[in-house]
Amino acid sequence: MFSGAVLLAPNPSPAAEQNPAAPDWQLPDIDGKLVSLADLKGKILILDFWATWCPPCRQEIPGFVALQRKYQDRGLVVIGVSLDKQGPSVVKPFALQFAMNYPVLMGNKKIITDYGIEVIPTTFIIDQQGNIVTVHEGFADSATFESEILPLL
Repeated sequence: MFSGAVLLAPNPSPAAEQNPAAPDWQLPDIDGKLVSLADLKGKILILDFWATWCPPCRQEIPGFVALQRKYQDRGLVVIGVSLDKQGPSVVKPFALQFAMNYPVLMGNKKIITDYGIEVIPTTFIIDQQGNIVTVHEGFADSATFESEILPLL
């Protein structure tokens, strides 16, 4: 069971029982449409907690755009969860400027608590069954994320 503490693992673990279930969520995207974890069951997720004002978050975005483009046909979905307090009025133009080709959702206190977010960026790799495989606190390059999602695709 996921306790809310961030679990750090250098590589995806092959043993499913070692991978806690990702806490469920339902969040609005930048246009107000609700998206839930259940909607994405069967997909491999890169769930990235970020903000527009965060330099390492901004540095990761081009890599997420490239991974989404390269692997979306194989079942990858990158999800950006913005923790910007100003809301969609700040996030929507930012997403357009950075050509973010993946869903950008607006985070809330519940998801921050449920996922144990203490720093941003924090990024989770979630498998097709909805289990957390890997967690990164702080910046990680796209090659790292690619090496972690490839065995799941």
